[in-house]
Formats: sequence, C-alpha cells, structure tokens
Amino acid sequence: MARKTTNYVCQECGACFSKWSGKCDACGAWNTLAEEAPIESAPKGLGAKKGRKVAFVGLEGTRRPEPRMATAIKEFDRVSGGGLVPGSALLIGGDPGIGKSTLLLQVTAALSGAESCAYISGEESIGQLRMRAERLGLSKAPVRLATATSVRDIVSSLDAAGGPKVVVIDSIQTVYRSDLSSAPGSVSQVRESAGSLIYLAKREGIAIFLVGHVTKGGDIAGPRILEHMVDTVLYFEGEVQTDLRILRAVKNRFGSTNEIGIFEMGEKGLRNISHPSELFLAERLSGISGSMVVPCLEGTRPLLVELQALVSPSGFSMPRRLVNGVDYNRACLLFAILEKRGGLHLQSQDIFVSLAGGIRLGEPALDLGMAMAVASSFRDTPVPSRMVALGEIGLGGEVRAVVRAETRIKEAERLGFEQCLISRSNLKGLKSSSNLELIGVSRIEEALEILKPVTCNS
Repeated sequence: MARKTTNYVCQECGACFSKWSGKCDACGAWNTLAEEAPIESAPKGLGAKKGRKVAFVGLEGTRRPEPRMATAIKEFDRVSGGGLVPGSALLIGGDPGIGKSTLLLQVTAALSGAESCAYISGEESIGQLRMRAERLGLSKAPVRLATATSVRDIVSSLDAAGGPKVVVIDSIQTVYRSDLSSAPGSVSQVRESAGSLIYLAKREGIAIFLVGHVTKGGDIAGPRILEHMVDTVLYFEGEVQTDLRILRAVKNRFGSTNEIGIFEMGEKGLRNISHPSELFLAERLSGISGSMVVPCLEGTRPLLVELQALVSPSGFSMPRRLVNGVDYNRACLLFAILEKRGGLHLQSQDIFVSLAGGIRLGEPALDLGMAMAVASSFRDTPVPSRMVALGEIGLGGEVRAVVRAETRIKEAERLGFEQCLISRSNLKGLKSSSNLELIGVSRIEEALEILKPVTCNS
C-alpha cells in the first residue's frame, strides 16, 4: 500500500514542498510553510476514460440575460456597474473596523424588499448582527441571518428551492471544508471553500459576497488565485480616524474598474456622498501659502481636492520629506525638477505634502498643483484663492497635457473657481468658457511666474 506523503504549503503564495523549511523558495517569505495533508487524488482509471463532449453555443443567444439587482445605494451601484449580476461572485476586502460588514448589511437590507437575501457570519453571533442592524435602523428588513463555518452546511442550506438570491459570507477565512485537514484560513481551505461557493453561485444564479481579511501589506489574505476566481474585487478604504470611506473596484467583469464610491460613516451607517468636491474643500482657508486646488479624476467622476505643502528650513543634516495621499517617489521627483528647472533651493528645506480629506490619488495631473503648492510655501506667497492647477510635469520641466481636461474644468467652474492653470497643449481642444479664465503654460518656469510678488514703481 502506497504511503501518503505530507505536503508543506506556503500560506502566502500557495507553493507546495515535500519538507519544511524556514523560508519559502517561491516567494521568499519566512515561517509561512504549514503542514497540510494532500487532497485525495482522482480514482484510478479516470484518465483512461473518454470524457463527455462539451456542447458549444453561439455568441448570440435567444435567452435574454437576467436584469441587474440595483440596491438604491447610488455609490455602491456606481462601483458595481449598475447593480448586482445574478450568479456573480464579489470579493470585498479592507482593513479591520473600516466598515465592510456595515456596508454589506446595508446592501442586503436595501435588496431584501425585492430579492431574498441571507447574511451568513462565521465571526459574529446572531445577537451581535441584530445589534448592528438595530443601530443602523435596519432591524425590520427581511434579511435572513445565520452563523455557520462549514461549507458543506452552507451549500446544503442554499442549494434548495426558494433559496436566497443574494448571500453574504463573512468571512471566507473563517469557513472550511471538512474533507481537508488544514485549518480554516489556510491557502488550501480558502481556495477550495471559495471554489465550492462560487460553483454554487454560478449554478443557482446567486449573487454571493465573500468578505476577505487583508494582510499587513494591504492585500487580501489567502492565495492570489482567489482574486482570479471571483468576478469582482472591491477594496473598502479609508482612515479609521476619519469618516471618509472609499469603495474601489480593482476588478469587475460586469463594469468599469475606474469607478469609486465615496461614503461618509456616521452613527446610522454609511451615507452616500454625491458631490464629494464640496466635502474636500469645505474647510479650506483662503489667502495662505502652500495651498492649491487640483481637479482630478477618479473613474468618470471629477473631484476637486486641496493639495497642501509646507516648506521650512531644516535643522537636520538630511532634510525630511513627508508625503501623505500622493505617491512619495513622484513627489521627490517633482522636488528635484523644482530644484533643477524652477530654480528653487530646496536642498536644505523640510518638505511636507498632504492631500486634505484623507483621500489618496496617484494620477499625473496632480503634478502642476503639487509643484505650485511647494513653490508657494517656499516663497511664502499665496496662490490666487479662486485658481486651480492642472497638468503633468516632465523631467525637462515641460507641462504636459492631461486627459479629459474639459470635464475637470467644468467641475471647477461649477464650484465657482475663476482661473485654471493648464498646459498650453490642452488649450487647443478646449471650448472657450466665459466664467473661467484659462492660463496656458508650457514650462514650469512660466507657472512659477504667478507666484512672484508684484512690485509697484514709485
């Protein structure tokens, strides 16, 4: 009789080894190999049998697809592409305490009036779920609750006539398959448990949410293949100390991956923010140096955010560079461009850059606004309070054009701004605006001329 061998599986990347070692040779992680019994192999002779023929069909079918299930939560529907698709699997991750369970409870409560919804928790008791629902004012919603961790029990409960059409599994790291000897949350358990639940969702037309824990690096815990198995991957972001929450789609087979949903966390749960620009600029002070408003894009939505900079003489041999909300390497690159092309002596200065409101952005259209904010603080000269800046800066100091400039400018005009500092290349394709003065620049030196104090000849 053949002896069963024991495998050691890396809990980070899923690589399998025949013996234990302190370091995974595949991904380089330390102390991540865990002992797991091998999955039973297929019966003998299966490979010799002839398989069934697969039925092929054409692209155009006679059956119309089922309509999406809209939640009436506008920001969630925006990110999901217009609502939930029957038979889809959605994976949502985020930091602990950020509000994932609150969001999904609000989504299922909004859908429960038209569709049968179930919330299955492996982390909280029924009493704890009811306490949250009561706090959110959702205790009257017809959402069915259950606590379970066995995938076999969950599948048996859902695979029945009249079963729910929307299901939340909170979380995928707590459920397990009894035919696997590894502990819940291991690579094999997460992979096989998610596979069983996704197969059920496709077969029965159930829209299923899988809540995923995140690692210290911000990635969803478990094998990377989990994100390939599902149809949609959502990340719920935000700072626990602030009320702002952002739902971002990084994968969506049924919608755009460029959309974000913006919420505000309150005592009654998450609230839609339809016009976030007003929120980001609500506490902006006028007439101070180091402040610049930048029209940026998140998906199809234009946002106006305040970019703040503080430049002060350093008391250390190596000046500090602290950046919050924008890419650190990109910011350091702009500091070097301002030093070389703009003539600003920043080598002995501490520089602090931050996006107000707790949002994080990474598009190159922020370059011109960041450069203007740093130069404004360095010269202690305020930028005109009703001006916005828009443009990418190259290594040669040139100001490059950005995409969809007209959409950004319309948002600035709607909020009452009067001037826009923009790349001269963008002016060619823009329509003239009677309320917004467009100031075209080709190089960073031209933009910095705005910050020179005006002298009067006596």
